[in-house]
Amino acid sequence: MATAPVPQPTRPDPPLKPLSGRLIAAVAAAIALATAALVVALWWAGTSGLSGPELVTARFDALRTGLSVGLGGGGVFALYLAWRRQRSTEIGLRQKERDQADVAKAYALQERVAAATEADAAARRITDLYTKAAEQLGSDKAPVRLAGLYAMERLAQDNPSQRQTIVNVLCAYLRMPFTDDPDDLASAQERQVRVTAQRILSAHLRHQNVPSESFWPDIDLDLSGAVLVEFNMTNTRVRGARFANATFVGAAWFNGVTFAGDARFYDATFTGPARFHNSTFRAKALFQRATFAEPPDFAGVVAPAEFAERLPGSATASHDDDHQRSSSP
Repeated sequence: MATAPVPQPTRPDPPLKPLSGRLIAAVAAAIALATAALVVALWWAGTSGLSGPELVTARFDALRTGLSVGLGGGGVFALYLAWRRQRSTEIGLRQKERDQADVAKAYALQERVAAATEADAAARRITDLYTKAAEQLGSDKAPVRLAGLYAMERLAQDNPSQRQTIVNVLCAYLRMPFTDDPDDLASAQERQVRVTAQRILSAHLRHQNVPSESFWPDIDLDLSGAVLVEFNMTNTRVRGARFANATFVGAAWFNGVTFAGDARFYDATFTGPARFHNSTFRAKALFQRATFAEPPDFAGVVAPAEFAERLPGSATASHDDDHQRSSSP
């Protein structure tokens, strides 16, 4: 699992060095002394040689000019202090915003790490369950193999992304060699295990009269060469289906099945009744060299014209274009 990059704190603006109270008092005293010196200088320089009303006026002007300069200097210093206070406030606000952004980044990183950790734990749990179920399927004891099948079913039901993989495993199990011998205990037990695997597949591919959450859509079946016992896929829906060289022991029920993709039954062997009543083939329907112990039932089947004509007993099958014309107003 890739490590998420750690967010780096935003570089703050350099703060202004605070002015000490002693420095402010010194500047104020300096302005006051400069004002007093200016008043004295103007007082003496501007009034020398004057008397009477002119002296009074000159002294008043000197005092007013000196105080004006002093007040101006004090105002400038006050404005500087106000600017510093505003600047410090702005820096503090920006730093607060950056700190909040850094906290948000860190929180988002924690959420990503937590989500990745949870996903990794879920993946490990799925792998562990899958491995254990696969080991059970390889047991020489039928009850253990049955437990493995049900564990696989539960794993697929709880994890939709794993359903095709689980179906592939069940199909691979059914493709393994099998000889149906009712007089042999091991064969009879294996028969029950295989029938259970078939029922699990059909139960979750059936889309009528079942809870929607139990239906597994868009599933491909590959049962090429499998030995299938009393195979019942009534009212199911699959995407693609491969039954090439498969052997159907007993009845094979495909009534009402919808094959969304290619359905390959070539070289298949049907030892009992084969029922495809009202099935729908959306793509290829291939039955070349398939053998039937008795005439198959393709009544009401809907298939593309080029394949409907090749179906065994094709007189009972309808073409897709005929079906569309009959269903249009």
